[in-house]
Amino acid sequence: MIVRAAVVPHPPLLVPALVAGPDDDVTAVRAACLAVVTRLTSAASRWVAVGAGPPGVLGPTAVGTFAGFGVDVTVRMSDASTGPPDRAMPLPGLITAWLREQAGAREVTMHLVPPDLSPDDCFALGERLAEDPAPVGLLIAGDGSHRHGDQAPGRPDDRAGPFDDAVHTALATADAKALQALDPHLADELGAVGRAPWQVLAGALGQGRWTADAQLFVPFGVAYHLAVLDPMS
Repeated sequence: MIVRAAVVPHPPLLVPALVAGPDDDVTAVRAACLAVVTRLTSAASRWVAVGAGPPGVLGPTAVGTFAGFGVDVTVRMSDASTGPPDRAMPLPGLITAWLREQAGAREVTMHLVPPDLSPDDCFALGERLAEDPAPVGLLIAGDGSHRHGDQAPGRPDDRAGPFDDAVHTALATADAKALQALDPHLADELGAVGRAPWQVLAGALGQGRWTADAQLFVPFGVAYHLAVLDPMS
């Protein structure tokens, strides 16, 4: 049973040790993400997370490190995790583990889905996750397009603005149908790796009624979506 859902981006810049110096945009995004996951933990200390990457499951015993990003910061999927860190842990897993630690959640299990997973398969996974009878918080990790404006890491694309505006509106209104309708081919062309995880969220929301609040940041040419969604009684 999903008692609360949260959406966050997963840029390495969230981790202070990976950032060279103070930056107002970085500070704002980091603070917003920490506020979102703190709210998630206030509803459930056990999380289930979804991100895009090599398909598989990162269980509560998983340990990772940001060494591949230049600093050997070790992160754990639960307080009980032990053993050497996995240097190949995908970025969504690393950020999820770091956010768990910051928010004080007890543990998180992360489902990594292929970035090209079909909308129907994403939706089906979300439905399955929602069937768990135990109360859990659902964390969805994924970035929007990286093709916004002159600062874009990818080639600027005029379609990026309308695409991420549509994502923001869908999250802010907890519109599962709108999330499921996102075009996977357009998302891929725009570098929006959050598409598949957001469509898993659509399946988890299902036919229920939810309240939501959402934020959209677009620093450095990349769209970062944040949201908190609660089921209506």
